[in-house]
Amino acid sequence: MNTIIILCDVAETDQLLIVQAEELAKALGSKIYLLHVAAPNPDFVGYDVGPQHERDWRAETLKHERNLLHENAVKLQGSGITSKAILLQGSTQEKVIDEVKLLEPDLVVVGNHKHSFFYRIFIGNVGEGIANKINCPVLLVPLP
Repeated sequence: MNTIIILCDVAETDQLLIVQAEELAKALGSKIYLLHVAAPNPDFVGYDVGPQHERDWRAETLKHERNLLHENAVKLQGSGITSKAILLQGSTQEKVIDEVKLLEPDLVVVGNHKHSFFYRIFIGNVGEGIANKINCPVLLVPLP
C-alpha cells in the first residue's frame, strides 16, 4: 500500500482519522495525502461575491483551513511519514473523485458521521457517496 488519502473536515474529529491512517502508513510504509474540500466561492454557486468584509472573511477561513491541514501534515512528517496537505474548493464529491483519479491511492479514509434518517434522505452522506463512486478501498471511520 503506497498511498493513503484522508478526507479532512478541518475539525477536531480529523485527529481520529489521522490516527487510523498513521498506524496503517507506519506499518506499510505509505505516504499520506490530507485532502480538504472547502466551500466554493459565492460566485461559483450563483451568488454575488458580496461586500469586502465577506470576501475578507472567506479568505481568512481558507487561510485557517490551509494552516490546519499543513500543521497536521507536519505532525505526520515528524512521525516519519511522507505527507502532503491538499486544499481544494468546489463540490466535495466531484473534487474528491477527481483527486482520487489523479493520485490513484490504495486507500481513502473518510469520517462517517451518524445522521438521522431524514438527513440521509434529503442531504445524503458524503462518505458513502464517495465510496460508491471510486475504484479503491474506503475506510469509513465512525465519528462522534
